[in-house]
Amino acid sequence: MPVSILRACILFLMVGLAAAQAPTFYQPVGSMSQLMIDIIYPTSNAIFYVERAPPMNERDWNVLRGTALTLAESGNLLMMDTRARDRADWMKDAKLLVDVGAAAFKAAQAKDLPGILALNDDLNTACVTCHMQYRPNYRRRPTADKK
Repeated sequence: MPVSILRACILFLMVGLAAAQAPTFYQPVGSMSQLMIDIIYPTSNAIFYVERAPPMNERDWNVLRGTALTLAESGNLLMMDTRARDRADWMKDAKLLVDVGAAAFKAAQAKDLPGILALNDDLNTACVTCHMQYRPNYRRRPTADKK
């Protein structure tokens, strides 16, 4: 093996090891429950029920835009190493939340209320998909013998 290829392989290995051991600089503050109750539920509800009090002026659109951005970024918070339940379905489900939040953010920037309303099914899917897998007893009614 030529020396240059060997050097390249060693360099690649060293960079990979350094990246794997890189310190994280973020510090989670809230629990999963607090994220859901204090951030994700209110922001998703603002998108789900935007027709109840549709944005009427620039201030309202700015608030909705910030809400959509917060919803999108909350998906990233769910993907943090300390919160991720696994690297497969959890990440895919959190990415669904990022995607629908980002689409709502883009629609709010464009002041596109029909575009935001059209995201309700996608947002519902993102929530239900994750809750069915990771929230114990979600939508599971007790059977007659367990009442």
